[in-house]
Amino acid sequence: MNVAVTPRHARHTSGLMRSIYLPRTADALAFAMSTYGIPLLVLATTRSAALTGAAFALEWIPRLAAFGWAGSVVDRRGAAVVFHLASLGRALALAAGAVLLHLHPSDTVASATVMVLAATTGVLTEFSYIAAETAGAAAGRPAGRRAHRVQAVLLGIDQTATLAGPALAGVLLLAGPPPMLAVITLLSLLAALLALRTPPSPVAPARAPKQQSGAGLLSGWRTIRSLPALGWLVTGLTLSNLATGLLQAAGPVIVVQHFGQSTTAVGLVWSAAAAATLLSVTLCRFALDRLGLWPVGAACAALASLACLAAAQAPDYRSYLVLVAVLMAADGGMTVVLRTLRSRLIPTEKFGSTLSATILILLLPFPVAGVLTALTPPDALGYVITACAALQALGLFCAFARLRTDPDLRT
Repeated sequence: MNVAVTPRHARHTSGLMRSIYLPRTADALAFAMSTYGIPLLVLATTRSAALTGAAFALEWIPRLAAFGWAGSVVDRRGAAVVFHLASLGRALALAAGAVLLHLHPSDTVASATVMVLAATTGVLTEFSYIAAETAGAAAGRPAGRRAHRVQAVLLGIDQTATLAGPALAGVLLLAGPPPMLAVITLLSLLAALLALRTPPSPVAPARAPKQQSGAGLLSGWRTIRSLPALGWLVTGLTLSNLATGLLQAAGPVIVVQHFGQSTTAVGLVWSAAAAATLLSVTLCRFALDRLGLWPVGAACAALASLACLAAAQAPDYRSYLVLVAVLMAADGGMTVVLRTLRSRLIPTEKFGSTLSATILILLLPFPVAGVLTALTPPDALGYVITACAALQALGLFCAFARLRTDPDLRT
């Protein structure tokens, strides 16, 4: 019986490789390189900590503003079309930026170029991400009970890209901004071309109301409020994301200006963090089977709080790298708990809108972190990170103390 099934399974896997996995790989690598590389590029071009923080905020504010709109467009036009056009638009924007920085490497034009790139790539990356997620979900449905395998592969692709992207961006930046942008341009163009092989996803009726996106987010918010366990966990993780977002936004300033390292060292921090997160996610799956959600989540929350408080006072680059890796590994464990709880509690008919609202809430601290970095003098960043780490610890303690007796987290 296995002999008869194997060829069909092999053809299915091969089809997924061409239509889903390869486009997702190219897009995820471009996503990681632009998300972590653009703030590095701003610091290398402007030498300004304030502009580096502002660029981080500019990456995230338009991305959040486009979140509901991106989902609505994907529903109306299909994942494959939006995936292709968003990746192609990002490639064109990055190519134009590379040319401008080659012609004007250090003047006002260069500063304006990198700031515009931060905002533009943030919006287009959001569209490609939502489209890729939708395509991946659609591809997993025909697999039936094996659908989790498709999602596991996609999660592995994202984590691997996060592992390689920041380090690659840092290395390429040593050769200059145009080469780094050129490589991200090629990856975006490759993703756009491969997206042409992505199978079309179902689209919403042509006469669907245009305000469906905003109404969906409002419905998702109401669902979160009706589920106390989910609401408390999202609240705690939102406060935690303010601390981790501040470490991301201030990372180039801390590593380059405070510790005197190169831009490559900044990328290595987040590559090490991604590797630790990948290991943590794997271990947490086994721990959850034996211990349940609350013990694993509470342990990860305590570890994340301690690591963030210690990272704010790190005496050297090596200890900073290790502490950030521990923090992100613990954060990855809490994310597994959130995903598991989310899948248990959210009604199927409201899952999409609630998922969008949850992600939007969890991402809101990132532009705030960019603004804090822009407004804080470099010498005072350690104090601000410490304050945010204390807020993180308080938020996570309150969340898991409230959830200790919740039946949904005891299994």
